[in-house]
Amino acid sequence: MTSGPVPREARPLPAAPWSTAAARRSRRRFRVLNLSAVMPLFVVVGAIVVARQAQTWQDVVVLGLGVVVVVVAFERWTVGEILRVAAPCLAVAAAVWPYGVFLTDGDAQGAYYALAVVGCLTVPQLPRHRAAAAIAVTAYVAVVGTLGPVVSGEVNATGLIVGVILPTGITAVLIGLMFPNKGFYDLAAELEETREREAELAVMRERMRFAGDLHDIQGHTLHVVKLKTALARKLLHTDTARVEQELREIYALVGDTITQTKELAYGQRKLNLTAELENARNLLEAAGIRVRVERRAEIDTPAIDLLAQVLRETTTNILRHSRATLARIELSRHGISVVNDGVEDGAPPKLRGLATLADRVSDAGGELTTRLEGGRFLTAAVVPAASPPARLPAT
Repeated sequence: MTSGPVPREARPLPAAPWSTAAARRSRRRFRVLNLSAVMPLFVVVGAIVVARQAQTWQDVVVLGLGVVVVVVAFERWTVGEILRVAAPCLAVAAAVWPYGVFLTDGDAQGAYYALAVVGCLTVPQLPRHRAAAAIAVTAYVAVVGTLGPVVSGEVNATGLIVGVILPTGITAVLIGLMFPNKGFYDLAAELEETREREAELAVMRERMRFAGDLHDIQGHTLHVVKLKTALARKLLHTDTARVEQELREIYALVGDTITQTKELAYGQRKLNLTAELENARNLLEAAGIRVRVERRAEIDTPAIDLLAQVLRETTTNILRHSRATLARIELSRHGISVVNDGVEDGAPPKLRGLATLADRVSDAGGELTTRLEGGRFLTAAVVPAASPPARLPAT
């Protein structure tokens, strides 16, 4: 047995809107509401029709059968499976109507009740040709109702009104009203699906944010540990004091990373921009990169932790993707920019961490930009400034 792409003809059709979990929940709620509020009404009206118009036990059986198909069709309609019983229910209802017109001794014009109800439940649910089906059902009621007085030879205004106009009009109105009703159900299903989809997207975004933060923590730490380990190995036989210092810093860094990972897992992680700035300076200088820090203004933004993350990710990128000898870090009132040299002209490296941060900065109402020009790489992030405190009204 070989495997391969599934032919288009063999692929399953997309699920109907009501087949999703959210739609099924909505359908269940509507089902309970309809069964408790509308079903008794159908049964009572059907019982009145049978009691008022049946003259013999045969009439009771036939007209009662019409009430039964109404109940069956409505119950199936509430679960979205009306089309499974549409043909037999329509056939029975269509037979009850001429029976009431031609074969009953008394006034049995209410025999159209079953066809009107089953038709209004079935026709709007058809996958196609709904308008044609609605016209066909209405025309059938009108034709049968017209033939009754003609066959009996009792054509008069009252007979036409009771036997033709009234049944035809009620059937047309019921079917017509069910079309917007179907639209209401479809809209409710779409709203449920949209709400469920938004919840899934929120979970996905949170997972991506968590993965990005975890990458920032672990990637940054591992790269720094690698750098410090290489330095300690190089100085192992010449400067044991420096080696011991580097090992202490590695130990402290790993412990701090474990703490940050726990804080991230419990949603308590907050980066300190001042600490990240000092950390970036130490790391870059340890790698032989001169660092210049310019503070043009004090940071005044509620998204200061995002700026700290941008600085951390940028520091990691400088160490990993460049041969920098100089890095300039500039802080403004609500932004930060980092420029480093040692980058070859051409296609810039793919910086996935910064791409993820760009989305988060954008969600916060800011903007993160990167630019490569003349062997220098610029990373700049701007976030909204803090809102000024509201002034109290003068007293």
